[in-house]
Amino acid sequence: MKKIITSSAILLSVFALSQVAIGKASISTLSDNVTPNPSISLEFGTGNRGILLPWVTSAAAVNGAVNGTLIYDTTDKKVKVKLASGWKDLSVDTTGAVDTTLQNSLTELTNAKVQIGGNPTTDTTPGILVLAATNKAMILPKTTYNTIINPAAGMMVYDTTAKQLAVFNGTVWSFWKP
Repeated sequence: MKKIITSSAILLSVFALSQVAIGKASISTLSDNVTPNPSISLEFGTGNRGILLPWVTSAAAVNGAVNGTLIYDTTDKKVKVKLASGWKDLSVDTTGAVDTTLQNSLTELTNAKVQIGGNPTTDTTPGILVLAATNKAMILPKTTYNTIINPAAGMMVYDTTAKQLAVFNGTVWSFWKP
């Protein structure tokens, strides 16, 4: 019952406030799940965890992707971002590995979508998690990449020691400085 109440509170905060914090403070009250910065639509707390991107069999198979879409391509074993010119590889290293048995028996819900910001009743942007605000950003989980005990292929974090984006392709971490 507590999980249902907590989940309901998080969903209500998504639609009511269009700002969400995950893994920050306590989730005992609705206000603890809201980021205090009005320029942030989704923020992750600190700790040895990352955000896991959706796995796809190939970037070419992703229909209707908009610029800024992030995926983990299980064929190339790379984290990729959609740009106007095509898909850009963020992994750099080509030796990635992924055990897709975690999702092989699952059925995809093709109409599943969570939207933060904007108007979910009229917004047709494709995606599983759509950050639709035009004046807010997402803050990645902040940690030191090597403290994550068992990273999964397609994981992204902001490395607080090196002050750079770190992406895991299933074998090695790749890094991007701003």
